[in-house]
Amino acid sequence: MATSPPHPSYPVGPPDGAPLAGSGTAGSSRHAHWWHRPWVRYGALSTLLAISGLVILALVREETGTEGFLVGLGLAVLPVPLLIAAFRWLDRVEPGPWRNLIFCFAWGACAAALIAIVANSFATRWIATATADPSGADTLGATVIAPVVEESAKAAAVLLVFLFRRRDFTGIVDGVVIAGVTATGFAFTENILYLGTAFGTDQLTGGSGIASVTAATFFVRIIMSPFAHPLFTVLTGIGFGIAALSTDRRPLRRVAFPLGGLLLAMGMHAMWNGSSAFGEYGFFAVYAAFMVPIFGLLTWLVIWTRQRELKTVRAELPAYAVAGWLTPAEPYALGSMRARRIARQYARRHAGRAAAREVARYEAYATSLAFLRHRARRGSPGADFAVRERELLGELWRRREVARPALDHAGRITAPPVPVTVPPWPVNGMYGYGHQPAPYPAYNPYRSAAYNPYRS
Repeated sequence: MATSPPHPSYPVGPPDGAPLAGSGTAGSSRHAHWWHRPWVRYGALSTLLAISGLVILALVREETGTEGFLVGLGLAVLPVPLLIAAFRWLDRVEPGPWRNLIFCFAWGACAAALIAIVANSFATRWIATATADPSGADTLGATVIAPVVEESAKAAAVLLVFLFRRRDFTGIVDGVVIAGVTATGFAFTENILYLGTAFGTDQLTGGSGIASVTAATFFVRIIMSPFAHPLFTVLTGIGFGIAALSTDRRPLRRVAFPLGGLLLAMGMHAMWNGSSAFGEYGFFAVYAAFMVPIFGLLTWLVIWTRQRELKTVRAELPAYAVAGWLTPAEPYALGSMRARRIARQYARRHAGRAAAREVARYEAYATSLAFLRHRARRGSPGADFAVRERELLGELWRRREVARPALDHAGRITAPPVPVTVPPWPVNGMYGYGHQPAPYPAYNPYRSAAYNPYRS
């Protein structure tokens, strides 16, 4: 049986910039060991990724040549901004920090790609030596070894964020975004290798134009299937997202769903790599029968999940409005992407870009607060629920003077109209009988050109 979280108390008004009682960590960090310090971990991780990047750069350049590497790099980078923008759009309800996305992309492009190249090459050579069948070893390496190695290497980034950035990993959308960005980085490095190798082949054979190997590789990997690797790894991310929603009393689900998602990713990756064995049109058959429908299904699932997150915001935040932490209009405004956008635009127009950024942070903290309370209501509040709740409330309280006017304005603009029924009998104050005159517009100080809440 789920235990409901305590009702939020009325704000006592902590001074701006001052930490809330119980949220400080100075005492614990003073006695922490040196290897527990954040800069040590960040330094070690950055060094690992940098070394991996240099090694993978040298390997790819050795395989493709300098000219091929530059051509591959220029072509492989084209889908990256579009994919990152798509995943960032999915994450707009509760946007995670950029440092997580940068880590995931770097892990996929450097560490995961290096693991895949080394492990795939070693396994394929070992199979070819053991079986004396190089052709069969290549087929087995592409359909069995590569999916297992590559999906496991990409899943490691999702696992690291899940374990060490648990506050930023709250549900399915977070899993999809983290996994998708990791796979985008991996596909970026892999596309450099494939396109650079294709360009080298054209240099040797004299191919050029549409009939060249480079053009064919570009069409298949960049035009038709830029989402292939993200689509595989997103299945792993969904498994971790379901695990993040599971309560602590169900440890089996927290292991089974990530493992199941990883196995599905490996299976789909194997089917994609083995499509060439299905005949001349095997690639197009797998693409049309499996890839496109699954891509559409997962896109619908993620968008539907995002709408459920907005409903959660509208359902959980009224408790804080009753307690005085939020204004009555804020839960509705924070539960609407259109209202959020209007609030940021209003703040930017009246108080500048800095105010708009503060409103965006206010929206993100309020969403995290709603999800925190929702998890508590479902029975998985976590040991630090009270501390985390106070931290988020403190962040909102410090930004209230900037965010409240903008959100109140957005709530007034986007709120659905309230139907008014006019009785069929004469009413004192109305002109005529059975006639409903056009109502006078209610006074709204935010629509007055001379009114600016940021200067009052």
